Amino acid sequence: MVSAAEQMAANTSWSALGKATDLRNRILFTLGLLIVYRLGTFIPVPGIDGIALREFVEQAGQGIAGMVSMFTGGALGRMGIFALGIMPYISASIIVQLLTAMVPSLEQLKKEGEQGRKKINQYTRYGTVALATMQAYGLAVSLEAGDLAHDPGLYFRVACMITLVGGTMFLMWLGEQITARGIGNGISLIIFVGIIAEVPAALAQFFASGRSGALSPAIIIAVIVMVIATITFVVFMERALRKIHIQYPRRQVGMKVYDGGSSNLPVKVNPSGVIPAIFASSLLLLPVTISTFSGESSGPVMSTLLAYFGPGQPLYLAFFVLMIVFFAYFYTFNVAFKVDDVADNLKKQNGYIPGIRPGKRTAEYLEYVVNRVLVLGSAYLAAVCILPEILRGQFTIPFYFGGTSVLIVVSVTMDTIQQAQSHLLAHQYEGLIEKSQLRGKSKRKTKRSPVRR
Repeated sequence: MVSAAEQMAANTSWSALGKATDLRNRILFTLGLLIVYRLGTFIPVPGIDGIALREFVEQAGQGIAGMVSMFTGGALGRMGIFALGIMPYISASIIVQLLTAMVPSLEQLKKEGEQGRKKINQYTRYGTVALATMQAYGLAVSLEAGDLAHDPGLYFRVACMITLVGGTMFLMWLGEQITARGIGNGISLIIFVGIIAEVPAALAQFFASGRSGALSPAIIIAVIVMVIATITFVVFMERALRKIHIQYPRRQVGMKVYDGGSSNLPVKVNPSGVIPAIFASSLLLLPVTISTFSGESSGPVMSTLLAYFGPGQPLYLAFFVLMIVFFAYFYTFNVAFKVDDVADNLKKQNGYIPGIRPGKRTAEYLEYVVNRVLVLGSAYLAAVCILPEILRGQFTIPFYFGGTSVLIVVSVTMDTIQQAQSHLLAHQYEGLIEKSQLRGKSKRKTKRSPVRR
């Protein structure tokens, strides 16, 4: 059976979108801020030797155009002011959420509602500044070691750090503004736009490899089929649900007794969305970033780290899978689907799962179901992110055709479209309510009083 909301969403058209002024303004606001982000990726950090950087990027193209540039929209390859991207903010969010689950005072702060949420967001911003400062210093030192700075020294390091940290904080502000006043999740959309903007160059490089003979036509066709199959699989899994039957008892209002209804509580196979893949990838970016620009001058510790945790290495793949599984469970139970809150809400609404007592027993049952569902969900995430990574290492396929990038693009697109449909449905419901009110007023106006005889 198709729900009324889905049926109304299917009947939406461009004319309905044109009448929804609030949704149109949100879309234009989001597009405007994303254009500002893309323009910022072309503004270089002061003190960078542009000619040396261009030659270096051409030599190390695959390394930079792979994992690192995917999250920065090419800003790192051009050493733009957004070279650090949004990764420090994501890393700070990971740390704060981990601490919230472990530190009682932060957990209590999380339960204080809007004020507690603002305080936790403030801590996340402080953590972003600290992480961005450390990463900017490491990147500045690496640029000096790679002979990519005009005038190496303290002034260059300070100017580079201030520029990069300021760029990251500005991106964080852009993401928050898009989430609050635009459409979709701002942080995810920034990463999404960075990937989409670099796809044409990756396609040109990919087909150029085929023309030069580096890749055979069979491999090119296989990659295209793999990308289509991955997109189809991601769409299917992102829409997959486990429905839990909810029953509501009879209720009496005055002298009338209303029959109890029933509904379904949907549990997505992947409740955390694309967040685990982004979190896991962000933890693997820093060593690759520093080693890329420091070149041969990287120390023995960094060389050993990259030897075991470099892209395509067995330990790298194993760590990637473990982090994806960990963040899938952690983010689901702490943010996306908190079983205690769901059980409390069902109890307040007098709803219950047949055969399960409301309250603690319901929470335990929901935890049991979500745990079993997440086995499939985390395995799906790991497979989508890892299998193309292995093929990319074997056949030198550009990173933009990997599982992580496809997962991010498909998931963010579906989430943004879903939010747009929600705003459109709200606009249509408001229009129906206004029409019904106007009809009621017109009927009251045309109603005449009885004539006395």
